[in-house]
Amino acid sequence: MRAVQVVRLEGPAAVEVREVPEPERGADQVLVDVRAAGVNFPDVLQSKGLYQYKPDPPFTLGSEIAGVVREAPEGAAVRAGDRVAAFTTIGAFAEVAAVHAEHVFPLPDEVSFAAGACLPMNYLTAQFALRRRGHLEAGQRVLVHGAAGGVGTACVQLAAALGAEVVAVVSSEEKAEVARAAGAAHAVLVDGFRDAVKELGGVDLVVDPVGGDRFTDSLRCLRPEGRLLVVGFTAGDIPTVKVNRLLLTNVDVVGVGWGGFALGRPGFVAQQWADLVPHLRSGALDPIVSATFPLERADAALATIDERRVTGKVVLET
Repeated sequence: MRAVQVVRLEGPAAVEVREVPEPERGADQVLVDVRAAGVNFPDVLQSKGLYQYKPDPPFTLGSEIAGVVREAPEGAAVRAGDRVAAFTTIGAFAEVAAVHAEHVFPLPDEVSFAAGACLPMNYLTAQFALRRRGHLEAGQRVLVHGAAGGVGTACVQLAAALGAEVVAVVSSEEKAEVARAAGAAHAVLVDGFRDAVKELGGVDLVVDPVGGDRFTDSLRCLRPEGRLLVVGFTAGDIPTVKVNRLLLTNVDVVGVGWGGFALGRPGFVAQQWADLVPHLRSGALDPIVSATFPLERADAALATIDERRVTGKVVLET
């Protein structure tokens, strides 16, 4: 089969499409014929050897797929012929993938394979952030940083589907249009976002996958008992907080580490997926796919993310 492999830790330009043996299904695994694979920022980091999980080259890149089940173990929630979405540690950018049975989910007929490949990482993270860690309630106001990106659009869509009023923070008018299309009631530019949000009356929840120098101004946007959700640091810099500010304003800074929490709790991600399914069927959750590439152009797909030219998601199709 064809697979996209990292052969040298030199970034997107160093990945290669190679012929490799198909994976063999383990006793607790589902074998999936891959139709599409989502491309994520951690894939770029992994191609450079900068992600926390550092397999030795050569290895097959990629962590989320949509496709059709070829084989499944007895007792699994899916069976041969089912349309599914799934996430892996590595190995997604290939024609066939072997995935732990607990990480494979039925894909509603209303959702295309390209859209399905965008769901596992970003939308399960969004569900964990907003529901489990953020305790979002209908009628609350949510600020989402990086609102035109993959995690950002997922959070915008899910927050809106849950009845929240969403304020999107973006870097350009083009990205503001993407955020509005995802369901944001307001879109403001990152320069001066604090003043714009204060004019609205503040927010109850901030979702921050960016980090960097906007962190302190985000805290200042919170209403009393508001929560700032730390999702990631795509800006590169890890901010710090003076905890006296938390005491004086009665706000919280909350860590959102979906993988470490969810993967150690059997059945948890299945519960998350079940929570998302009604919104997938209704169309409220509909991943924004900005570009699709064939497997052979995985280097170009990764480069679009590395160079920050992406709104929504990038997808590889086999």
